[in-house]
Parts: sequence; C-alpha cells; structure tokens
Amino acid sequence: MGSRSWWVLALVATTVACWGELVRSDGGDHRYKSGDQVPLFVNKVGPFNNPSETYRYFDLPFCLSGHLKDKREALGEVLNGDRLVSAPYSINFREDKESQVICKKRLTEEDVAEFRHAVAKDYYFEMYFDDLPIWGFLGKFDKEKKDSPEEYKYYLYKHIHFDILYNKDRVIEITVHTEPNSLIDITENKEVDVEFTYSVKWKKTDTAFEKRMDKYSQTSSRPHHLEIHWFSIINSCVTVLLLTGFLATILMRVLKNDFVKYTHDEETAEDLEETGWKYIHGDVFRFPKHKSLLAAALGSGTQLFALTVFIFLLALVGVFYPYNRGALFTALVVIYALTSGIAGYTAASFYCQLEGTNWVRNLLLTSCLFCGPLFLTFCFLNSVAIAYNSTAALPFGTILVIVLIWTLVTSPLLVLSGIAGKNSKADFQAPCRTTKYPREIPSLPWYRSILPQMAMAGFLPFSAIYIELYYIFASVWGHRTYTIYSILFIVFIILLIVTAFITVALTYFQLAAEDHEWWWRSFICGGSTGLFIYGYCLYYYYARSGMYGFMQTSFFFGYMACICYGFFLMLGTVGFHAALLFVRHIYRSIKCE
Repeated sequence: MGSRSWWVLALVATTVACWGELVRSDGGDHRYKSGDQVPLFVNKVGPFNNPSETYRYFDLPFCLSGHLKDKREALGEVLNGDRLVSAPYSINFREDKESQVICKKRLTEEDVAEFRHAVAKDYYFEMYFDDLPIWGFLGKFDKEKKDSPEEYKYYLYKHIHFDILYNKDRVIEITVHTEPNSLIDITENKEVDVEFTYSVKWKKTDTAFEKRMDKYSQTSSRPHHLEIHWFSIINSCVTVLLLTGFLATILMRVLKNDFVKYTHDEETAEDLEETGWKYIHGDVFRFPKHKSLLAAALGSGTQLFALTVFIFLLALVGVFYPYNRGALFTALVVIYALTSGIAGYTAASFYCQLEGTNWVRNLLLTSCLFCGPLFLTFCFLNSVAIAYNSTAALPFGTILVIVLIWTLVTSPLLVLSGIAGKNSKADFQAPCRTTKYPREIPSLPWYRSILPQMAMAGFLPFSAIYIELYYIFASVWGHRTYTIYSILFIVFIILLIVTAFITVALTYFQLAAEDHEWWWRSFICGGSTGLFIYGYCLYYYYARSGMYGFMQTSFFFGYMACICYGFFLMLGTVGFHAALLFVRHIYRSIKCE
C-alpha cells in the first residue's frame, strides 16, 4: 500500500472516530419540554494550579444522592481524566428554584479536615450541564492581617446558584455562583452541622444553539490576545527572514563561487589538488554507522510528522472545539495507530537502501523507539496517579483497550508496511561513487563540534516559536482555551522551514571543512529544537506557573519529556531530508569521478 493510501485511510478513519466523539458530546438533540430534567453530571475536583492532579467529585464528603450513576465515557474522555457521575442537584427545564435543600449533614472532624485541606489548596469543581462545562471553587480562606497559614480562616460554600439561559427548547448557557454570605467555618477540627442548598434561575436569550460554544473560545480570540498572537507571527517572520536571508545570501554566493571554481579547475587544471566539499565526494555518501537506528529514527519521525499534520487538519476543520471532551486524545490514539504503516514502510525501505540485511530487527527498533520511552513514562506516572487515587490513573479496562489497539492495529500495520518497504527494492540515489577506504577527517575547531552546532541549530527555530509556546503551555497545563489553530499552523510551517534551512547551512559548512560524517549530524542538529523546548519547560514551571507537588511535577516533566523527544524525532527527520536533498543537489551539479 502506497504512502498516499495510508494518509487517506488515516484521515478518513480519524474523522469518523472524532465525529463520533463529537456526536457523543452532544448527547442527542438537546431539546427539552418544560419540566423535563436536564442532565447534570459532576466530574472532578482538584487544586486549581495542578491541572493533572484531579480526583473524583465524591472523594470529598459531599452529599450523596440515593442513586449514583456513572456516565459511560469514550476512550478520549477517560484519557483526559474525566469521571462523570450523576449530580445530587435536580434541575428541570425552565423551572426556577429557591434554596432547594440537597441534604443536611453532620461533618465529622475527618470531613472538616478534608474540606479544609481542599480549600487551602484552592480546589475547584467541574460539572457538565447538558454537556456545557461549569466550574467553581469549594470555599475560600481569609488571610487578611495573618502572617502564618495556621492563622488563616477557612470557609466552605454551602449554597450554589445556577443561572441558566435558554432559547426556545434548548439550553444555551450556564454559569454557577457560590454565595459569599452562605459559608461554614471549617477552621477548627470539630464536628459541624451543615445544610447544603442550591437555587436555579432561568432566563431567555436570543443566542442561537449553534453558537453556544462560542463563549468558551472567546478568551483566546479577544483583540489583545489576537494582537499578541499576530505580533508573535510577525516577530517570527521578520527574525526568520532576516537570519535565513542573511544565511541564504552567504550560502548561495559561496556555492556559486564553488561551482565556478570547480568548473574552472576541471577545464584548466585537473591535476590540481581538490579542496573543500568536492574533495570528499568519494566519502560523502558513505553509509553511516548505526544505520538501523537512523532508519528507525527516520521512520518514527515521519510517522510523528504525519500525526501532526492530521491533527492540524482536524483542528482547522473545527473538530477540536472547546471542551469537546476527549476528541484530541481519541484522535491522537487513532491516528498514531493508523500511521504506524508510514513508520514501517519508511524505516524498512530506507534501511534496505543503506544495504541493511536484518530488517526484522529494524522493524522492532522502529516500533519501540518512540513507544518504548512513552510506555515506561506512562507506567511510572500511572503508578504515581494510582498512589494519589487520582482520576489521571487509567482504569485497567482502558489500558487493555490501548494494548489491543497496539497489538491488533499498530503492530500488524507496521509489519505489513515494513515488508512492503523491504520489497520496494529502491536503490539509494548517490550522484558520486564511494571510495573503498574513508578519508581521514581533519581536526576541527571546537565550535564545529556537535554540541555548539546543536546549540546554533536549535536556537533559531526555537526563537520563531517561543512566544506561541506560552499560550500552548497555558492551555495544556492550565485552564486557558486555545482555538486559534490557523496561527499555530503558520508557526508550525515557519518552524519546519527554519529547521530545514539551518540544517542545510550547517551541513554545508561541515562538508566545506572536509567532514563527511553529516548523516547523524544533520538529524541531531535538526532535532535539537526539542531540547530547547524542554529547557523552556523548566522556565515555564518555575517562572510562569503555580504548579507544585510530586504528582504534578512528575506529570509535567515526564510527559513533556516524551513530547520533546517526539519533536526531536520529527524535526530531526525534517532536517535530515533537507540535508540529503541539498547534498545530492550540489554533488549532482559537478563532475564526480
């Protein structure tokens, strides 16, 4: 099966899966008659600054309704940490309620201590009313004129008010308010009698049902936010144009002089000693060391590139609207499984072009190169989540589903496409013949070693995306919404262009210094932007976020390490292919004996 067929198959299957997720989130036509009960589910609670540290709503000693009913959730919702349960509130369509009692309860000392701990950690709750998300805080603490947290006063909200907007027979908007005057003092460890109540107020609106989700995307589309995003784009474009233009001018002028020089040498003085990049024409296409690992890295990088492109396509057509629970995670799992064929075909075909013989080991290496570190990280972090009794811990059934997808879809596609790649029998296109013995690489100054080259190669692409990184981090590791996917796609294109160009430039300078071992260097330099992104993770965690605690820290640095490793593989693949095209081009332009 050709690579084009894999792309079409993956896009169709993912669109169907995500559309199913989208329809599931709608839960029907959302039409109600007066007096019909509108579904309300409580989801989770957790510290506001720790988005990964979430717990079930009823892990705290709230009033339990007589019949708790778990909502059946899709794969993406479970991966997102959602655990929806029927709420103890009864809200009927267009029926107002005043101070409706949920329950009267005596809180024990242990209950008071749990609530006080939650209030001290700024716990918030999340609910879904007719598939619309709502949030609120559990309580507040008073630290006015207090020097120590032991002196703070802690209060628990005991009344919740729902303001609901409707248009004809449909719910349009809901907001929740906690009454500041309806509080229970939970500062001391003593039993407390509390009466939990709620009220409901319905109001009419002219807003169309189709636009009811627009409210949640407005935070990232406000004028001042758009100005910052466009400033980021302009800043990136100007920086990239200046630097790449400068490098391109130098590179093209030097290459032109090289072509003229080498042509003149061939016509007038063929017996003169060759220098520069032409001098190593017999070694530049010598196959690299660890070619199986390089082929596996290129296969995994190509798969991750395809995954990223598909995600952008789905985002641009509007599949990932705000709070479409789990759609992104479902898309990631489905697309990654279906694009494994791209990894297998790319790795096996390139490995065979490099005259590799153990293609089975190459496929095993390809299958484990990205999934292996990801699986080990998941095992550790899932164990941490289980120890914390967090909803971030995946149930056994979900883990089994993922294992089955990997076993029944990912692995067969990888093997079948690997066999197809092995049988493609494509030869490596080398314009120059390789000599029998390699030339010795001359000693080079320190700034031409791999670490300084990585620093130069990673800094320029990172400078083009670092402004946009803050908004992405604030969305993934915070409570902001990110919906301007068109701008993000432009930034991604800029990232690819800059990565390709800087890798080509560094490859030329490496060849001009008569260093012919460019294969791995181009891949590592191209992927070095991933290391800069991980460095930004350290800055974001300590300077821009309020995250704390072992679990949140483990999740943040653990999963970001996997993401940055994925960027390393993907951008390394882009850099390598750009360098390969460039090297083929310049050596095809001269006569090589």
